Amino acid sequence: MNLIDTCGWIEWLTDGVLRENFAPYFVHAERLITPTSVQFELYKWVSRHQNTEAALSCVALTEQTLVVPLTTSIALLASDLSIAHKLSFADAIIYATASYHQATLITSDDHFLGLPDVVYFQKR
Repeated sequence: MNLIDTCGWIEWLTDGVLRENFAPYFVHAERLITPTSVQFELYKWVSRHQNTEAALSCVALTEQTLVVPLTTSIALLASDLSIAHKLSFADAIIYATASYHQATLITSDDHFLGLPDVVYFQKR
């Protein structure tokens, strides 16, 4: 299982410079998990840069994956990971969701650089 961070979704959807790095992970949507916090971030970003209709279309794409809500177990794990790795609230929730589901986090967010079970693509 893999979890693509919001930055990966944005790169893939906007044909960004790292699109080709993230593209192979989108081939099998059934192997992806998407935290509701990524849906939040993606909807907000697309709404701001395009419009609500485009944002809803992007969120609909995430629905092809296993969407994971924030549970107490994930929240508590996120708190521990936030302390251990100095992660922000949103980053801790995303990383905890991946960890809880034994998924690899795919990202270009340097807050995750060097953490276990992370595939990191450096921004160009």
